[in-house]
This record gives sequence, structure tokens and C-alpha cells, in this order.
Amino acid sequence: MIYSEISHHRLVSQKLYKTSPISPQEIVKHLGAMQAQDYSMAKWAIGSRCYATEATIEEAINAAQIIRTHILRPTWHFVSADDIYWMLDLSAPQVKRFTASAGKKYGYDAKKLDQTNFKIEKLLSGNNHLTRDEIMQELGIKKTSSADFLSAAIMMNAELDGLVCNGRMKGKQITYALLEERVANPKTKLTKEEGLAKLALKYFVSHGPASLLDFSWWSGFPPTICQKAINAIELQLNSIEIDNQIYWFKTDSSTENHFRESVHFLPAFDEILISYKTREASILLEHQSKAFTNNGIFKPVILENSKVIGTWKRTIAKDHAKIETQFFNETENHKKAILFEGIKAFEQYLETKIIIE
Repeated sequence: MIYSEISHHRLVSQKLYKTSPISPQEIVKHLGAMQAQDYSMAKWAIGSRCYATEATIEEAINAAQIIRTHILRPTWHFVSADDIYWMLDLSAPQVKRFTASAGKKYGYDAKKLDQTNFKIEKLLSGNNHLTRDEIMQELGIKKTSSADFLSAAIMMNAELDGLVCNGRMKGKQITYALLEERVANPKTKLTKEEGLAKLALKYFVSHGPASLLDFSWWSGFPPTICQKAINAIELQLNSIEIDNQIYWFKTDSSTENHFRESVHFLPAFDEILISYKTREASILLEHQSKAFTNNGIFKPVILENSKVIGTWKRTIAKDHAKIETQFFNETENHKKAILFEGIKAFEQYLETKIIIE
């Protein structure tokens, strides 16, 4: 393997080559946690890796097979119901530092947040699924610009405490429900060391080849802790050193590791870019400002043979979806026609007509 081939191997590990039937929940479980603050695009991150439609993926989310919550880093992620509890146990303490700081700005210390959790538990008990606005109204917190930050801190704290997670969609509105009413709490718990080792193995199997700093960025844990986790599992992984950098990965002998021509229209905040500390393996440095910003806003991207060659955006209408593209380099019309074949997967996922402009 050479550096330019890393991005291809990541397509394989991230299941972007659809080699066999796999369910939405299995995709999420394989990847461990998928960044999901843009709910619509996050569903397509799953859909781009399996043959499920958007409706099927939403069914899995509504059925709590896939959980959307704050985990690993202080942002939304999709995580499998099978993994939710041990991942929360492992990562919640580090993320709660952010909610504690945000809560204190509005007079909510740890004691007051615990008292608020008790009230939220009473509100949601009995499979009662409420939106954040409905919960805040019951808590007597008026809707203002500053209250939006407070309500976000309150609900994130409740998620990190394992009290709430996403509930069933209420039309187009996201709701909250009690986690233990959605997913049974396992009787056994992992130690922190066991959890870190399991998280590291899951990451390198699903995202490799990747470095120590990549894993540190994705997991939210400092490099010293991440190195210990790698040491615990290194016999289960392969590694290669390129330009004085060690990359860890899991391979098998199947033919899916062989190079193939491919085009992918991937969503904003997709794991193919956001889950790595540095991204030059997939996108040239000169193009990065066109695909993502310094403050962490990632655009939907177009990949040709594992390399980012442009961005795209979609506008959803009643009976069709409009796709607009922007390529980094001048692209001839006949070449565009070939590239646009890659949008057919999105058309099948949406179950609607696609119009390209």
C-alpha cells in the first residue's frame, strides 16, 4: 500500500462498495458512530452504504434500532442500539464537560441539571415522546434565543446521563423519549479499558487505514489514552508505515479489496472525510476550503475513484429532487454524464425522480 491508495481502502472499510446485502442498523453498528447533526443528510450517509430507502432507514430510527444522540464528541451521532449503553458509559464523562460549562452560564449547575432530569423523566415516562419545545414548555423555559442554548445543554446533559434519546418522529419534528423505554439496559458493563479497546477495534476495522491521531479526533480521547487502546488490540490489526506515519487497518482476503472504478455522491458530514484528523488522502489541500470550513461545516461531496472532485447540493420538491453540482476542475459534458450515473443510488434511496442542473 502507498499513500495514494489509502482512500481506496477506506471506501472498502467504510462499506461504500456495496458487495452484499446489509441492513441500516448493521451499517451503523459497523461504523460505530456516524456524525448526524444534519438529520436528512445523515440518513443518506447510511443509505449510501446499503440498498435501503430513506423510508426504511427512518423506520429503523423510529423503531430504536438506530439511536440518534450526543456521543463521542459534543455533536449528534447515529449509534446502534446494541452499542448505545457501553459507548455512553465510555464517552459521556468527557462530553459532559461541555454541557456543564454551557449549563453554568444560565445558572444550571450539576445539582439543578439533576433536578431537571427528574422532571424530564416524569414527563416522558410511559413512552411519551415529546419535542424539545414541548419539554421546555413543561419545564417553564420560555422560547428565546438564549433559552435555545440552555435547552440544548439541558437535553444534551439528559442524553449523556443515559436518560433520553431520540423518540419517534412527529411529522418532521424530532422528539425525545426515555432511553430505557426504547432500548433495554444490559445487565453487564464493560470496564473503561474494555470499552476503549472495543471502540478502537471498531474504528480501525470500519475506518482504516487510519492513524493514532485520526482515532483520537474521532473518539474524542487524547492520544495518550488512544495509544493504550491500540496497544491492547494491535495483534488484531495490520499496520503500515508511510512517511513516518503508522496506519492501522483490518483486511481480509476477499476480492472487495481490489480497485474498481466508482463514483459516490456522499452527504454533508460524511464519515469518509469527517472521521479523520487530516484528509489529504481523499482531497487535495488546495480543494479543502471548497468542501469544508475551518469551523467544521462539511458540504456534500462527489468522489471519483475515492478522491473528492467536487461538491453537490439537493433541493427536495414534491415530486422530484433537484441536484446541482460544482466540480473543482473543468469537466467536459460527456465526462459529467458518466459521473452522474453515480446519482442513481440517491434516486433509488429517495424513491423519487432526480433532475440534474
